[in-house]
Amino acid sequence: MKEDRLLFIFFPALIAAFIVTALVIEGGAAFTGFLRLQLQPARLINDFFMTAGIAAALMNSAAVGLVGFIIITATKTRLSGPTFAAIFTMMGFGLFGKTPLNILPIIAGVFLASRYALKTFKEYIIIALFGTALGPLVSAIAFELGLPAVFAIPAGIAGGLVAGFFLPALAVSILNLHQGYNLYNMGMTCGFFSLFAAALIKAGGHQLAADSYWYSEPSSFLPFVIPVISALMIIIGLLSGPGKSLRSFVKIQSKDGRLPSDFIDMTSAAGAFINSGMIGIIGSAYILMIGGDFNGPIIGGLLTIMGFAAFGTHLKNSWPVVAGVITAALIFRMPLTSPGVQLAAIFCTTLSPIAGQFGILPGLIAGFLHMLMVSQTGSWQGAMNLYNNGFSGGLTAAFIVAVVQWYRSNRKDNKFK
Repeated sequence: MKEDRLLFIFFPALIAAFIVTALVIEGGAAFTGFLRLQLQPARLINDFFMTAGIAAALMNSAAVGLVGFIIITATKTRLSGPTFAAIFTMMGFGLFGKTPLNILPIIAGVFLASRYALKTFKEYIIIALFGTALGPLVSAIAFELGLPAVFAIPAGIAGGLVAGFFLPALAVSILNLHQGYNLYNMGMTCGFFSLFAAALIKAGGHQLAADSYWYSEPSSFLPFVIPVISALMIIIGLLSGPGKSLRSFVKIQSKDGRLPSDFIDMTSAAGAFINSGMIGIIGSAYILMIGGDFNGPIIGGLLTIMGFAAFGTHLKNSWPVVAGVITAALIFRMPLTSPGVQLAAIFCTTLSPIAGQFGILPGLIAGFLHMLMVSQTGSWQGAMNLYNNGFSGGLTAAFIVAVVQWYRSNRKDNKFK
């Protein structure tokens, strides 16, 4: 099976599976809940499993993923590592923050920027898809500022258009700051923009509530969502070429992961599928081992790192960073099961390229510092940037890379050489 065809079959099937599962759980009520969800706040942490129900959240995740897939198809963009990661990330955050209503203005704003810059939208599509991290900004303006109903949604849409318009200009500069060692570059970019947005909102006399919704009910169904998807991906990868796929998977483990590392182009889609499945299974096993929660943010986070298993993350370069996060949590007596620590242990893999390029010790340090930073950065942005770990990861990467490169350039006989 050709790789492009494999990817174009897999994503519609995954989206359809989410929709069917939602209908099986609640029938037509899932669609009603999905509609209500569009008019709810979406800032971190807003677990849609808790605020709208599991079925409605799954329906929303499928709809958000479908938006991304339609845009990729309509622009005739090739499905590769970045787009693979983008769709998984969009579906993941469709469980806790993104809705079709709050992401479309961001995408439209990037489209307007492409027209202004005399570029094709296809050239900016990755920025548009990952830029949907600012979806909560649209929802916050529309539903949390107390604006008159007739102005609320138009104001939210206008805010999204403005945000999307500026994202392409910011993304390149931010990438230069951390030099590609933070995989969630748009998390850093959106975090930078949301600092100004939050300041403007507060200057206008509005205080955004710091509510957090975290679903923690036990479930016999939710812990199996990611392992089932992961197992299917491994099987698909193996069946797509048993010998080649395993060789590709092994080859992926030798890559440093620094942006842009498209594992599908570098090896094969089959190898990326196996890598993604392995990341998903190990991530789920960790959450199960510590007695964590399988809810919207956790399942969404696992979907995200599975997506980036085609675009920078693999088993070898991710474990030192995760170990650094766990070490920091234990030293500072942060419960491993607390929401922030659970999410940091998943999303810290944004710093995997540091371990991949510089080694285990810098990776451990990166994870350690990331755990300390990420607990602070959310409030800076008014919780309007869904990729808060990407923002924290960008700051951490910029610090570590600057220090390591300075040290390497001034000392010939150091262990980072």
